Amino acid sequence: MTYTLWIILTGCLVGLTCGVTGSLLVLRKMSMLADAISHTVLLGIVGAFFVSHSLNGLPMLIGAGIVGILTAFFVESLHSSGVQSDAAIGVVFTSLFALGVVLISFIGDQVHLDTKHALMGEIAFVPWDILEINGVSYGPIAVWMLGIVFIISIILIWIFYKQIKISTFDPQFAKLIGVPVVFIHYLLMTMVSLSTVAAFDSVGAILVVAMLIVPGATAYLLTDRFFILLCLSGVIGILSAIVGYTLAVYWNVSIAGAMACAAGIFFLFAFLFSPSNGLVVRKIKNLRYS
Repeated sequence: MTYTLWIILTGCLVGLTCGVTGSLLVLRKMSMLADAISHTVLLGIVGAFFVSHSLNGLPMLIGAGIVGILTAFFVESLHSSGVQSDAAIGVVFTSLFALGVVLISFIGDQVHLDTKHALMGEIAFVPWDILEINGVSYGPIAVWMLGIVFIISIILIWIFYKQIKISTFDPQFAKLIGVPVVFIHYLLMTMVSLSTVAAFDSVGAILVVAMLIVPGATAYLLTDRFFILLCLSGVIGILSAIVGYTLAVYWNVSIAGAMACAAGIFFLFAFLFSPSNGLVVRKIKNLRYS
């Protein structure tokens, strides 16, 4: 595979993995929690480094997963104690992310991680971080991590499809029929955390947030069917990566930034021209019947 194709494949996997997982957050009206988790996983990554002295592989995923679950737990605990939901997210998000930033200073120059890298990332460097086993190259580590996390997410969604669907649209009814709503909630938070950290090192927090929220929000405007929404979110994430990379090359700008902007453009078109919810379409219908 060429250098360009590895970058496009990485972007597509970020869009696909985060798009599918993030669409569940959009349906549950928990989009800003994705923003919080995408930043607080920095604490998990730094913590994993202190334990394993490595920023690659399983320890980083475990550390991010733990912090992601803790983020959701702290937000839920504050909210149930009377703190407004948005305020609870803001307090937990800033506190844990700031703690991660502070701990980075103790790492010093031992690794390539810093706050600029954490926020922006650099997808152009992905093809150089290769997985090698016994001298044989198997492609970028980021591609393997994203691919494995995507497969895990799809398997979990397939296994708990009915439980996720019922608890998303009617959590009270789900409790009555015995669906483990709390377990499904934290399972989803774990999936979001794993998706975030798999993409975090290569593309940074900004593109992760965009791909977790925007494709799902766009698909929400285009369909009312749960399964189609999941699929459409992944497709929009992939298209955003491809279009974004094309724009970035044409204008010689940030690749991750262009991909996030492309996702925003798709949302704008859906917001204006969606057959059922589009602003322009509604205006035309109102003029027709007035």
